[in-house]
Amino acid sequence: MIKVGIIGGTGFDSPDILKNIVKKKVHTPFGAPSDLVTRGTYEGRDVAIIPRHGPSHNIYPTLVNFRANIWALRELGVTHILAITAVGSLREEIAPGDLVFPDQFIDRTTQRKSTFFEGQQVCHIPMAEPFCEKLRLLLGRLSEQLSLKHHKRGTIITIEGPRFSTRAESRMFRQWGADIINMSTVPEVVLAREAGICYATIAMSTDYDCWHESEAPVTWEMIQKTMGKNIQNVTKLLFAAIPQIPDNDCPCREAVTCSIL
Repeated sequence: MIKVGIIGGTGFDSPDILKNIVKKKVHTPFGAPSDLVTRGTYEGRDVAIIPRHGPSHNIYPTLVNFRANIWALRELGVTHILAITAVGSLREEIAPGDLVFPDQFIDRTTQRKSTFFEGQQVCHIPMAEPFCEKLRLLLGRLSEQLSLKHHKRGTIITIEGPRFSTRAESRMFRQWGADIINMSTVPEVVLAREAGICYATIAMSTDYDCWHESEAPVTWEMIQKTMGKNIQNVTKLLFAAIPQIPDNDCPCREAVTCSIL
């Protein structure tokens, strides 16, 4: 039975379109999640929402308790996660305001716990295809129907933050083949795979990263301005997707079963 988890990123609050809303405190072996979990229903499907950075965006990226967030959603029976994130664009063709549904990531984080398995077990989880292809293709198809400017694939690079990149770093990431950049996708996507949950990212391009010398260097004010214009499109896409997520087997949900030593 499908149960959808939404991890709200920068600029995204819990939408009031859900019915039967309740707030639930979830205890996990890894500490407290970023906030209470908002539970409700939409067109007959259960939905659970966690704001990644806390109720007032008071948790900076490195201090997000990614393990607690994913564990809490798994404890509540979530089968699919749609994760929202603000990103900088590393490509001319990905303009501010565009949506991107990445299919690959590059990890440049250094201080984060990226596995649930720290005791007597080791998990070598496969990451060749880190994002759920079925969810990603669904988001692309629905974006076409809704006439939303989007990119059906791309490589996202996650940096530690909270600072933005230097111009030299931004140019290097472009040479590596990265298309967009953020501070939150890793290890979230890895933990979702360990938890047996299908995971896809809705990335909102808010700016050209600082490689683009014809543009002003990225600032927090710039990001907020673009997000304010685009969040309605993201919400529209989310609630088009929730009822159409297919209830069938997916390799994402079985990968962990053959990965534990």
